Amino acid sequence: MTLALYIHWPFCAKKCPYCDFNSHVRDTVDAAAWETALLADMAFEAEQTGQRTLTSIFFGGGTPSLMPPELVERLIAAAGRYWSFADDVEITLEANPSSVEASRFADLAQAGINRTSLGLQSFDDKALKFLGRLHGAAEGLAALDTAQAHFERVSFDLIYALPGQTQDEWHAMLTRALGFGTGHISLYQLTIEPGTRFATDLRRGAFAMPEEDMSAELYAMTRAMTAAAGLPAYEVSNHARPGQESRHNLTYWRYGDYAGVGPGAHGRRCATATQRHRKP
Repeated sequence: MTLALYIHWPFCAKKCPYCDFNSHVRDTVDAAAWETALLADMAFEAEQTGQRTLTSIFFGGGTPSLMPPELVERLIAAAGRYWSFADDVEITLEANPSSVEASRFADLAQAGINRTSLGLQSFDDKALKFLGRLHGAAEGLAALDTAQAHFERVSFDLIYALPGQTQDEWHAMLTRALGFGTGHISLYQLTIEPGTRFATDLRRGAFAMPEEDMSAELYAMTRAMTAAAGLPAYEVSNHARPGQESRHNLTYWRYGDYAGVGPGAHGRRCATATQRHRKP
């Protein structure tokens, strides 16, 4: 039987205007204590699942690219002791495209990461400021270049259907995105989550979301452009060249088993859905 592993690292570089999990912001992290806890959590999951073949490992959550590469390497090694690895195991790490995090990419690749997902979100500085991002467009593009130099597979995220965004603007940005040659790209329409700063600002009239018809037209254009470029949609918001789909994502969508490790991590294994306590 196969299994996927999700490792949640719940620390962000700053409070996020569209995330309701702002309590995970920390100035310092005791990496040794976290290593002990994560390894214990992984051991527990291994007891529940038994010997299986890992098809994917996904480091996600806050900003796992700020994890010490040595910790990443030890967690991967521990997973290899508890389960066997598929020959083509996919080991993904989410990363913010800051220069600080990009400087770790070489070491993270050496630690065993073979795929990264970059939260570029936009190539426009004004949009990035609205989204509350720390990086600028130039810094993000530099991080993408660094990622492509170090990882076998690279994906990146963009957010569209922003307030005031026109079809021509999104067409130009998506055309540019498809020109970078990555095998996978995630394209999300902006959604407003309850309890976030965005929700408060929208209620106060600080900005207006696009009309539903406009959002639908942008979505249809996105599907057509990605398909024409050889990256058809394989999920609602994810697009990939054939064979470059995220195996970890497909485990979720196909209701496969995955073990969730770390605070707030979700899992689904042995006919049981799991969710770790968010703030142990």
